[in-house]
Amino acid sequence: MDYLLRMNDALNYIENNLDGEIDYEIAASKACCSVFYFQRMFSFIADITLSEYIRLRRLTLAAFELQNSNVKIIDLAIKYGYDSPDSFSRAFQKLHGIIPSKARNIGITLKAFPRITFHISIKGDVEMNYKIEEKEAFKVVGIKKHYKGPEDDATVVGSFWNELYEKGLLKVISDLSTETTKGVHGFIQVLGDEAVDYMIASISDKEPPEGMTSQVIPKSTWAIFELVGPVNSTLETAWKRIFTEWLPTSTYQYAEAIDIEYFPNDGFEGAEDYKFEIWLPVIRK
Repeated sequence: MDYLLRMNDALNYIENNLDGEIDYEIAASKACCSVFYFQRMFSFIADITLSEYIRLRRLTLAAFELQNSNVKIIDLAIKYGYDSPDSFSRAFQKLHGIIPSKARNIGITLKAFPRITFHISIKGDVEMNYKIEEKEAFKVVGIKKHYKGPEDDATVVGSFWNELYEKGLLKVISDLSTETTKGVHGFIQVLGDEAVDYMIASISDKEPPEGMTSQVIPKSTWAIFELVGPVNSTLETAWKRIFTEWLPTSTYQYAEAIDIEYFPNDGFEGAEDYKFEIWLPVIRK
């Protein structure tokens, strides 16, 4: 509950500063987390990136002002963070379908993107299977890709998987596993405030081959969620439910450390009965 209240405090700050500078550090501090994790949690819960949400809210308010005042377009562009009237006009037209000067015409249809408010979702119709496990430190070996942050996830991650598959490297990584009970044949995200190291790896005590790297995952307490279904759609739903249903009502909080998604080799990732897991690092509240 508390963490959703803090997220709403951060959104209140953003909403109150749509017509000025929005400092992500201040917003994240109100949510009691780093900028990276604030952006990441926002995307999981809201199904939209933070920057895109801010852009749509500003263009919504700009349309209201055009219809209800004589404000100059150049002043409106500056007010809502655009470098020039041209860049503002392009963004405005992309959302509303018309240039800003025509928004004052009577009968014109404009789009309004509503303010988001986070709340607990308690449905009770689909259970979440999970277990809490404390694991000693372990080493992973694989291939790492560096990118800017959570707002690049959609474009980077899929192409990274495809690249390794086409080069035959996914099998090489899988064969490195020395875990006898369960190998992590999937990716490990090493998360930081400014950037992300996204790693496709296996648990292994071997030295990394040329072109690969290793990393030690520290001793942690994990909430391990057991998932069944096609990977992409099931993951999207699971992450959203973890942040809106499980975390607000559990006795744990997100540890803001390394997340793991575990994909076993036995099974087809698009199958309706494919079994895989999310490992979420947690600490007791």
